[in-house]
Amino acid sequence: MAEAILNQKGRPLFRAYSAGSHPSGAVRPEALRQLEAAHVPTPGLRSKSWEEFAKPGAPALHFVFTVCDNAAKETCPVWPGQPTTAHWGIADPAAAIGTSQQVQQAFREAFFLLDRRIGLFLSLPLMTLEGMALQKRLNEIGQS
Repeated sequence: MAEAILNQKGRPLFRAYSAGSHPSGAVRPEALRQLEAAHVPTPGLRSKSWEEFAKPGAPALHFVFTVCDNAAKETCPVWPGQPTTAHWGIADPAAAIGTSQQVQQAFREAFFLLDRRIGLFLSLPLMTLEGMALQKRLNEIGQS
């Protein structure tokens, strides 16, 4: 969902990619429903491994945000070019258990947290922030 949100809100300055350590091979239908309900384009979305972005010839990454609470405990690959990184912990909606409405609610909550944090990220004066100041602000967004 973060990929689709940032690609919509951040264009033309940003091109976002979403990937995980253990991709399922398919985008969850609950995520697609939530994005479509918010009028966020979904064409081209696919399940990807983060290793795809650590290989030679991968797109250059300037910012890497880990978002699922599980990801903070995992060892991330070494990202070429040493992009700025931050962890924005969000409960993984794909791990939600319950009725279909409860699972959809978990995706809705994750969507709204991502949407808010991406909006805050895009409001930062990125061209004037340097190094540690930028890192601090990105981590603050992840705690909001």
